[in-house]
Amino acid sequence: MAKKYIVDLEAEEQEMLTGLIASGTQRVRKVNHARILLKAADGWTDQQIQESLDVSVPTIERVRQRFVEEGLQRALVPHRTRRKYQHLMDGHQEAHLVALACSQPPKGYRRWSLRLLASEMIRLEHIAEVSHVTIRNVMQANELKPWLREEWCIPPRQNAEFVYHMEDVLEVYQRPEDARFPLICFDETPVQLVSETRQRIPARKGRRERYDYEYRREGTANLFMFFAPLLNWRHVKVTAQRTKMDWAACIDELVYQHFPNAERCVLVEDQLNTHNPAALYQAFEPAKARSILDRLELHFTPKHGSWLNMAEIEFSILSRQCLSGYIPSRDVLASEVLAWETQRNTRNATVDWRFTTADARIKLKKLYPVIHCDENVKESLPINP
Repeated sequence: MAKKYIVDLEAEEQEMLTGLIASGTQRVRKVNHARILLKAADGWTDQQIQESLDVSVPTIERVRQRFVEEGLQRALVPHRTRRKYQHLMDGHQEAHLVALACSQPPKGYRRWSLRLLASEMIRLEHIAEVSHVTIRNVMQANELKPWLREEWCIPPRQNAEFVYHMEDVLEVYQRPEDARFPLICFDETPVQLVSETRQRIPARKGRRERYDYEYRREGTANLFMFFAPLLNWRHVKVTAQRTKMDWAACIDELVYQHFPNAERCVLVEDQLNTHNPAALYQAFEPAKARSILDRLELHFTPKHGSWLNMAEIEFSILSRQCLSGYIPSRDVLASEVLAWETQRNTRNATVDWRFTTADARIKLKKLYPVIHCDENVKESLPINP
Protein backbone atom coordinates (compact mmCIF):
# COMPACT_ATOMS: atom_id res chain seq x y z
CA MET A 1 0.00 0.00 0.00
CA ALA A 2 1.35 3.43 -0.93
CA LYS A 3 2.07 5.74 1.98
CA LYS A 4 -0.19 8.75 2.35
CA TYR A 5 0.92 12.03 3.87
CA ILE A 6 -1.61 14.58 5.13
CA VAL A 7 -0.92 18.29 4.64
CA ASP A 8 -1.99 20.68 7.40
CA LEU A 9 -0.95 24.30 6.92
CA GLU A 10 -0.90 26.97 9.58
CA ALA A 11 -2.34 30.39 8.77
CA GLU A 12 1.13 31.91 8.35
CA GLU A 13 2.17 29.14 5.97
CA GLN A 14 -0.98 29.56 3.87
CA GLU A 15 -0.38 33.30 3.66
CA MET A 16 3.24 32.75 2.64
CA LEU A 17 2.28 30.28 -0.09
CA THR A 18 -0.45 32.56 -1.41
CA GLY A 19 2.00 35.45 -1.59
CA LEU A 20 4.57 33.26 -3.32
CA ILE A 21 2.06 32.33 -6.04
CA ALA A 22 0.96 35.95 -6.51
CA SER A 23 4.50 37.34 -6.66
CA GLY A 24 5.06 36.34 -10.29
CA THR A 25 8.81 36.01 -9.72
CA GLN A 26 9.14 32.37 -8.65
CA ARG A 27 10.02 29.34 -10.73
CA VAL A 28 7.14 27.37 -12.23
CA ARG A 29 7.97 24.21 -10.28
CA LYS A 30 8.05 26.08 -6.98
CA VAL A 31 4.69 27.72 -7.74
CA ASN A 32 3.19 24.33 -8.69
CA HIS A 33 4.40 22.83 -5.43
CA ALA A 34 2.84 25.73 -3.52
CA ARG A 35 -0.48 25.18 -5.32
CA ILE A 36 -0.31 21.45 -4.52
CA LEU A 37 0.20 22.16 -0.81
CA LEU A 38 -2.66 24.68 -0.67
CA LYS A 39 -5.10 22.35 -2.40
CA ALA A 40 -3.96 19.35 -0.34
CA ALA A 41 -4.52 21.37 2.84
CA ASP A 42 -8.07 22.11 1.63
CA GLY A 43 -8.77 18.39 1.44
CA TRP A 44 -8.38 17.82 -2.29
CA THR A 45 -7.49 14.30 -3.34
CA ASP A 46 -4.43 13.57 -5.47
CA GLN A 47 -6.66 12.87 -8.49
CA GLN A 48 -8.48 16.20 -8.09
CA ILE A 49 -5.18 18.06 -7.80
CA GLN A 50 -3.86 16.23 -10.86
CA GLU A 51 -6.84 17.28 -12.95
CA SER A 52 -6.73 20.87 -11.71
CA LEU A 53 -2.98 21.55 -12.05
CA ASP A 54 -2.08 19.05 -14.79
CA VAL A 55 0.70 17.46 -12.74
CA SER A 56 1.38 13.79 -12.15
CA VAL A 57 0.18 11.93 -9.08
CA PRO A 58 3.75 10.83 -8.15
CA THR A 59 4.76 14.50 -8.06
CA ILE A 60 1.86 15.27 -5.73
CA GLU A 61 2.81 12.35 -3.49
CA ARG A 62 6.44 13.47 -3.34
CA VAL A 63 5.44 17.02 -2.37
CA ARG A 64 3.18 15.68 0.38
CA GLN A 65 5.93 13.42 1.72
CA ARG A 66 8.60 16.12 1.72
CA PHE A 67 6.27 18.52 3.51
CA VAL A 68 5.51 16.02 6.27
CA GLU A 69 9.03 14.65 6.71
CA GLU A 70 11.27 17.61 5.89
CA GLY A 71 9.17 20.74 6.23
CA LEU A 72 7.71 23.45 4.03
CA GLN A 73 10.89 24.72 2.38
CA ARG A 74 12.02 21.26 1.26
CA ALA A 75 8.58 20.63 -0.19
CA LEU A 76 8.89 23.78 -2.28
CA VAL A 77 12.54 23.36 -3.31
CA PRO A 78 13.60 19.70 -2.96
CA HIS A 79 17.07 18.26 -3.34
CA ARG A 80 17.47 16.62 -6.73
CA THR A 81 18.85 13.11 -7.03
CA ARG A 82 20.92 12.25 -10.04
CA ARG A 83 20.38 9.10 -12.05
CA LYS A 84 23.52 7.11 -12.81
CA TYR A 85 24.24 6.46 -16.47
CA GLN A 86 26.61 4.05 -18.10
CA HIS A 87 29.77 5.72 -19.37
CA LEU A 88 29.71 6.25 -23.13
CA MET A 89 33.30 7.52 -23.39
CA ASP A 90 36.61 5.88 -22.61
CA GLY A 91 39.06 7.26 -20.08
CA HIS A 92 41.05 9.37 -22.55
CA GLN A 93 37.94 10.98 -24.00
CA GLU A 94 36.59 11.79 -20.52
CA ALA A 95 39.93 13.34 -19.59
CA HIS A 96 39.78 15.55 -22.71
CA LEU A 97 36.20 16.54 -21.84
CA VAL A 98 37.12 17.50 -18.27
CA ALA A 99 40.11 19.52 -19.46
CA LEU A 100 37.95 21.28 -22.03
CA ALA A 101 35.25 22.11 -19.48
CA CYS A 102 37.92 23.63 -17.19
CA SER A 103 39.33 25.85 -19.93
CA GLN A 104 38.11 29.24 -21.13
CA PRO A 105 35.16 29.05 -23.55
CA PRO A 106 35.63 30.29 -27.13
CA LYS A 107 35.43 33.99 -27.86
CA GLY A 108 31.84 35.17 -27.90
CA TYR A 109 30.75 32.74 -25.16
CA ARG A 110 30.67 33.47 -21.44
CA ARG A 111 30.49 29.82 -20.41
CA TRP A 112 30.51 26.31 -21.79
CA SER A 113 27.16 24.81 -22.71
CA LEU A 114 26.55 21.09 -23.26
CA ARG A 115 26.08 21.53 -27.00
CA LEU A 116 29.15 23.74 -27.25
CA LEU A 117 31.24 21.10 -25.47
CA ALA A 118 29.90 18.38 -27.78
CA SER A 119 30.71 20.34 -30.94
CA GLU A 120 34.16 21.27 -29.65
CA MET A 121 34.98 17.66 -28.76
CA ILE A 122 34.12 16.69 -32.36
CA ARG A 123 36.02 19.63 -33.87
CA LEU A 124 39.17 18.75 -31.91
CA GLU A 125 38.77 15.12 -33.05
CA HIS A 126 38.68 13.76 -29.52
CA ILE A 127 35.60 11.77 -30.51
CA ALA A 128 33.92 11.08 -33.82
CA GLU A 129 30.33 11.67 -32.72
CA VAL A 130 28.70 12.64 -29.44
CA SER A 131 25.45 14.27 -28.29
CA HIS A 132 24.95 16.91 -25.63
CA VAL A 133 23.00 14.33 -23.59
CA THR A 134 26.05 12.08 -23.43
CA ILE A 135 28.18 15.08 -22.40
CA ARG A 136 25.74 15.84 -19.58
CA ASN A 137 25.64 12.23 -18.34
CA VAL A 138 29.42 11.87 -18.37
CA MET A 139 29.93 15.15 -16.53
CA GLN A 140 27.34 14.28 -13.90
CA ALA A 141 29.05 10.94 -13.28
CA ASN A 142 32.43 12.59 -12.75
CA GLU A 143 33.11 12.77 -9.01
CA LEU A 144 35.60 15.65 -9.02
CA LYS A 145 33.80 18.18 -11.26
CA PRO A 146 36.72 20.64 -11.18
CA TRP A 147 34.85 23.06 -13.45
CA LEU A 148 32.30 23.82 -10.72
CA ARG A 149 32.62 26.44 -8.03
CA GLU A 150 31.22 25.58 -4.60
CA GLU A 151 29.89 27.99 -2.03
CA TRP A 152 31.11 26.89 1.38
CA CYS A 153 31.05 28.33 4.88
CA ILE A 154 34.77 28.52 5.58
CA PRO A 155 36.72 31.23 7.41
CA PRO A 156 38.86 33.50 5.22
CA ARG A 157 42.62 33.24 5.34
CA GLN A 158 44.47 35.20 8.01
CA ASN A 159 41.33 35.74 10.05
CA ALA A 160 42.30 37.08 13.46
CA GLU A 161 38.67 37.07 14.66
CA PHE A 162 38.28 33.35 13.91
CA VAL A 163 41.64 32.53 15.48
CA TYR A 164 40.84 34.44 18.66
CA HIS A 165 37.55 32.62 19.29
CA MET A 166 39.01 29.25 18.26
CA GLU A 167 42.01 29.45 20.60
CA ASP A 168 39.79 30.80 23.38
CA VAL A 169 37.51 27.74 23.15
CA LEU A 170 40.44 25.31 22.79
CA GLU A 171 42.07 26.82 25.88
CA VAL A 172 38.86 26.26 27.83
CA TYR A 173 38.80 22.61 26.74
CA GLN A 174 42.29 22.10 28.20
CA ARG A 175 41.34 23.19 31.71
CA PRO A 176 41.25 20.44 34.35
CA GLU A 177 37.97 19.41 35.93
CA ASP A 178 36.91 21.76 38.71
CA ALA A 179 33.55 21.44 40.46
CA ARG A 180 33.55 25.17 41.16
CA PHE A 181 33.78 25.99 37.44
CA PRO A 182 31.98 23.26 35.43
CA LEU A 183 32.45 23.33 31.64
CA ILE A 184 29.11 23.33 29.78
CA CYS A 185 28.70 23.20 25.99
CA PHE A 186 25.35 24.56 24.78
CA ASP A 187 23.57 24.24 21.42
CA GLU A 188 20.11 23.82 19.85
CA THR A 189 18.50 22.12 16.86
CA PRO A 190 14.99 22.00 15.31
CA VAL A 191 12.96 18.77 14.96
CA GLN A 192 10.11 17.95 12.56
CA LEU A 193 7.12 16.30 14.25
CA VAL A 194 5.33 13.65 12.15
CA SER A 195 2.48 11.39 13.29
CA GLU A 196 0.76 8.28 11.98
CA THR A 197 -2.92 9.05 11.48
CA ARG A 198 -4.17 5.55 12.31
CA GLN A 199 -3.50 3.41 15.35
CA ARG A 200 -1.23 0.42 14.87
CA ILE A 201 -2.57 -3.07 15.47
CA PRO A 202 -0.07 -4.86 17.74
CA ALA A 203 1.33 -8.27 16.90
CA ARG A 204 -0.36 -11.33 18.33
CA LYS A 205 0.00 -15.06 18.05
CA GLY A 206 0.06 -16.05 14.39
CA ARG A 207 -0.15 -12.45 13.10
CA ARG A 208 2.44 -9.73 12.64
CA GLU A 209 2.11 -6.10 13.72
CA ARG A 210 0.09 -4.08 11.21
CA TYR A 211 0.23 -0.35 10.50
CA ASP A 212 -1.07 2.03 7.87
CA TYR A 213 0.93 4.25 5.51
CA GLU A 214 -0.59 7.63 6.26
CA TYR A 215 1.32 10.41 7.99
CA ARG A 216 0.59 13.96 9.15
CA ARG A 217 2.98 16.82 9.85
CA GLU A 218 2.51 18.02 13.43
CA GLY A 219 4.66 21.13 13.33
CA THR A 220 8.14 21.56 14.76
CA ALA A 221 9.90 21.54 18.10
CA ASN A 222 13.28 22.69 19.34
CA LEU A 223 15.92 20.92 21.40
CA PHE A 224 18.36 22.70 23.70
CA MET A 225 21.42 20.66 24.65
CA PHE A 226 23.50 21.10 27.82
CA PHE A 227 26.62 18.95 27.70
CA ALA A 228 29.31 18.76 30.38
CA PRO A 229 32.07 16.60 28.82
CA LEU A 230 34.25 16.45 31.94
CA LEU A 231 31.30 15.29 34.06
CA ASN A 232 29.92 12.78 31.49
CA TRP A 233 26.57 14.56 31.79
CA ARG A 234 24.08 15.98 29.35
CA HIS A 235 20.54 17.36 29.52
CA VAL A 236 18.16 18.01 26.61
CA LYS A 237 15.27 20.43 26.99
CA VAL A 238 12.33 20.36 24.56
CA THR A 239 10.67 23.69 23.68
CA ALA A 240 8.27 24.95 21.04
CA GLN A 241 10.79 27.42 19.60
CA ARG A 242 14.19 28.97 20.18
CA THR A 243 13.80 32.65 21.01
CA LYS A 244 15.87 34.89 23.26
CA MET A 245 13.35 34.23 26.02
CA ASP A 246 13.82 30.46 25.63
CA TRP A 247 17.60 30.90 25.79
CA ALA A 248 17.30 33.02 28.93
CA ALA A 249 15.08 30.40 30.58
CA CYS A 250 17.63 27.70 29.75
CA ILE A 251 20.48 29.71 31.27
CA ASP A 252 18.43 30.35 34.40
CA GLU A 253 17.76 26.61 34.66
CA LEU A 254 21.44 25.83 34.13
CA VAL A 255 22.64 28.15 36.89
CA TYR A 256 20.02 27.60 39.57
CA GLN A 257 18.82 24.02 38.97
CA HIS A 258 21.62 21.98 37.43
CA PHE A 259 24.66 23.69 39.00
CA PRO A 260 23.41 25.65 42.03
CA ASN A 261 26.68 25.13 43.96
CA ALA A 262 29.04 26.22 41.20
CA GLU A 263 30.83 29.55 41.56
CA ARG A 264 30.70 30.13 37.82
CA CYS A 265 29.55 28.01 34.86
CA VAL A 266 31.98 28.08 31.94
CA LEU A 267 29.58 28.17 28.97
CA VAL A 268 30.66 27.44 25.37
CA GLU A 269 28.13 28.29 22.63
CA ASP A 270 27.98 29.64 19.09
CA GLN A 271 27.35 33.26 18.07
CA LEU A 272 23.66 32.88 17.30
CA ASN A 273 21.74 36.14 17.65
CA THR A 274 19.58 34.66 20.43
CA HIS A 275 22.66 33.86 22.54
CA ASN A 276 22.79 37.40 23.84
CA PRO A 277 23.34 38.20 27.53
CA ALA A 278 21.02 41.18 27.09
CA ALA A 279 18.16 38.67 26.75
CA LEU A 280 18.47 38.00 30.48
CA TYR A 281 17.43 41.58 31.16
CA GLN A 282 14.44 41.14 28.84
CA ALA A 283 13.34 37.99 30.66
CA PHE A 284 14.08 38.80 34.33
CA GLU A 285 14.31 41.63 36.77
CA PRO A 286 17.67 43.47 36.65
CA ALA A 287 18.86 42.02 39.97
CA LYS A 288 18.22 38.43 38.87
CA ALA A 289 19.68 39.01 35.40
CA ARG A 290 22.84 40.41 36.98
CA SER A 291 23.08 37.52 39.43
CA ILE A 292 22.86 35.02 36.53
CA LEU A 293 25.55 36.82 34.55
CA ASP A 294 27.81 36.92 37.61
CA ARG A 295 27.70 33.12 37.64
CA LEU A 296 28.56 32.74 33.96
CA GLU A 297 31.81 32.74 32.03
CA LEU A 298 30.84 33.00 28.36
CA HIS A 299 32.97 31.70 25.48
CA PHE A 300 31.77 31.81 21.87
CA THR A 301 32.85 29.59 19.00
CA PRO A 302 33.92 31.52 15.87
CA LYS A 303 31.52 32.16 13.01
CA HIS A 304 31.63 29.21 10.59
CA GLY A 305 33.37 27.29 13.38
CA SER A 306 30.49 25.73 15.31
CA TRP A 307 32.27 22.35 14.91
CA LEU A 308 34.31 23.49 17.92
CA ASN A 309 31.23 23.06 20.11
CA MET A 310 31.18 19.56 21.60
CA ALA A 311 27.39 19.80 21.99
CA GLU A 312 27.15 19.36 18.21
CA ILE A 313 28.75 15.93 18.57
CA GLU A 314 26.13 14.96 21.12
CA PHE A 315 23.38 16.18 18.80
CA SER A 316 24.81 14.01 16.03
CA ILE A 317 24.60 10.95 18.31
CA LEU A 318 21.10 11.91 19.45
CA SER A 319 19.94 12.27 15.84
CA ARG A 320 21.23 8.82 14.85
CA GLN A 321 20.09 6.93 17.94
CA CYS A 322 16.81 8.62 18.87
CA LEU A 323 15.44 10.97 16.21
CA SER A 324 15.70 8.84 13.08
CA GLY A 325 12.03 7.73 13.15
CA TYR A 326 8.71 9.60 13.16
CA ILE A 327 7.88 11.46 16.39
CA PRO A 328 4.28 12.74 16.61
CA SER A 329 4.33 15.33 19.41
CA ARG A 330 6.49 17.30 21.83
CA ASP A 331 5.38 15.07 24.70
CA VAL A 332 6.57 11.94 22.92
CA LEU A 333 9.74 13.75 21.85
CA ALA A 334 10.43 14.76 25.45
CA SER A 335 9.86 11.19 26.64
CA GLU A 336 12.15 9.66 24.01
CA VAL A 337 14.86 12.24 24.56
CA LEU A 338 14.70 11.75 28.34
CA ALA A 339 15.17 7.99 27.94
CA TRP A 340 18.17 8.58 25.63
CA GLU A 341 19.61 11.17 28.01
CA THR A 342 19.25 8.87 31.03
CA GLN A 343 20.93 5.99 29.24
CA ARG A 344 23.87 8.13 28.08
CA ASN A 345 24.35 9.61 31.55
CA THR A 346 24.13 6.19 33.22
CA ARG A 347 26.83 4.84 30.91
CA ASN A 348 29.04 7.90 31.64
CA ALA A 349 29.38 8.47 27.91
CA THR A 350 31.41 11.51 26.88
CA VAL A 351 33.50 13.02 24.08
CA ASP A 352 37.25 12.44 23.87
CA TRP A 353 38.34 15.83 22.55
CA ARG A 354 41.98 15.84 21.35
CA PHE A 355 42.25 18.89 19.10
CA THR A 356 44.43 21.48 20.84
CA THR A 357 45.78 24.95 20.18
CA ALA A 358 49.11 23.44 19.15
CA ASP A 359 47.32 21.28 16.57
CA ALA A 360 45.39 24.30 15.29
CA ARG A 361 48.55 26.34 14.76
CA ILE A 362 49.88 23.57 12.51
CA LYS A 363 46.80 22.20 10.71
CA LEU A 364 44.99 25.54 10.38
CA LYS A 365 48.06 27.71 9.86
CA LYS A 366 46.48 29.50 6.90
CA LEU A 367 43.89 31.06 9.25
CA TYR A 368 46.53 32.87 11.28
CA PRO A 369 47.53 36.40 10.25
CA VAL A 370 51.04 36.82 8.91
CA ILE A 371 52.96 39.29 11.06
CA HIS A 372 55.29 41.66 9.19
CA CYS A 373 57.70 43.41 11.56
CA ASP A 374 60.51 45.85 10.94
CA GLU A 375 63.96 44.44 11.78
CA ASN A 376 64.47 47.08 14.49
CA VAL A 377 61.13 46.12 16.04
CA LYS A 378 62.08 42.44 16.00
CA GLU A 379 65.31 43.13 17.92
CA SER A 380 63.35 44.93 20.65
CA LEU A 381 60.80 42.13 21.10
CA PRO A 382 61.37 39.85 24.14
CA ILE A 383 62.47 36.29 23.40
CA ASN A 384 60.47 33.52 25.05
CA PRO A 385 62.63 31.21 27.14
